Amino acid sequence: MIRGILIAVTALSLSGCAWIGGWFGGKDNSEPPTPLTEITEEIRPQEMWSRSAGAGSGERRLALRPAVAGEFVYAAGRKGEVSAVRLDNGEQVWEVDLKAPISAGPGYGDGLVLLGTTDARVFALRADNGERLWEAKVSTEVMAAPQAAEGVVAVHTVDGRITGLSSGDGQRLWTYDRSAPVLTLRGTSAPALAGGLVVAGFDSGHTAALTARDGRVLWERSIAIPSGRSELERLVDIDANPVIVDDVVYVTTFQGRIAALSLERGELLWAREMSSYAALDVGETQVFVTDDIGQVWALDRRTGATFWKQDKLRHRAVSGPVVIGDYVVVGDLEGYLHWLSRDDGRFVGRTRADSSGIVSQPVVVDGAVVALSNEGEISAWRLPQSTP
Repeated sequence: MIRGILIAVTALSLSGCAWIGGWFGGKDNSEPPTPLTEITEEIRPQEMWSRSAGAGSGERRLALRPAVAGEFVYAAGRKGEVSAVRLDNGEQVWEVDLKAPISAGPGYGDGLVLLGTTDARVFALRADNGERLWEAKVSTEVMAAPQAAEGVVAVHTVDGRITGLSSGDGQRLWTYDRSAPVLTLRGTSAPALAGGLVVAGFDSGHTAALTARDGRVLWERSIAIPSGRSELERLVDIDANPVIVDDVVYVTTFQGRIAALSLERGELLWAREMSSYAALDVGETQVFVTDDIGQVWALDRRTGATFWKQDKLRHRAVSGPVVIGDYVVVGDLEGYLHWLSRDDGRFVGRTRADSSGIVSQPVVVDGAVVALSNEGEISAWRLPQSTP
């Protein structure tokens, strides 16, 4: 399970733990990326527009996934650039430079665009014009996009804390502290907000639901239990964001399990072995997930049983999947977007967005796929109207 990891262990002085700085794709694998083979194109997605969104994440693979709200797409770069563009044509609406080392975001909620930084700050901008509203200090580096709803901004920092801030002025409302293990993957999962709750996954393999108003623990559930003789073998981080659909929480762990839990009580509905650190997506009847070697899976939402597995992208640093109509889309280390059939996982189309690679999970909105490359090129893709 641990094979193929190129490790850069760094001391995290503020929290006393350490993280694995490398991810598990591309040149960091002991096994080379699977070469792409010719496919039979059944669809031909068309690029609507593309433009620069700043410096991107580079080789750091930061959590800089675009956010989409209404007709606008929000994007950020690691050097502090934040911008909003129109979804339909890519026209820039506003742009600001925070002159800060952005490591996560943008998150969106309560009319705010939210960014986290490596030096433990959270910025809130007005979504309509980019005006800086407030800045708040948190405990340590932010590597998951802050999320907001119902007057509360939830921030997950690398020391294992969830902090609730006021959407209005950034004042701290509460803090939940689940200390991080001695060794973790470099990254954290973003909280999911729904029904007055904040649901978060932790490096210990636990998932917890907190009340957004005061941070009170409603339930906690262990998704994976560490096992093995070494600290590496005992890694069970939850770095993929929990997804909430129809009062069910879907969560996956590295070297552990993927599971479905009831939102109300945290009851385990089903679980199966799975190792993943990439974001998942949920369709009408299926859960889609990319495992830690780049295989894309479709699982039954009700039971977790396998519908299909696409194994032709192994070790290509494959992003988390997204569902768009009858298709599933993932990005890879060479900047390709692979379009798979939702029914059986076969390749039906392939487009190239940017050669620097696409690590962040694309975003689907209004029939379009929006992808951000490692070097900050943002692009939007749509299927022709004649495509079934």
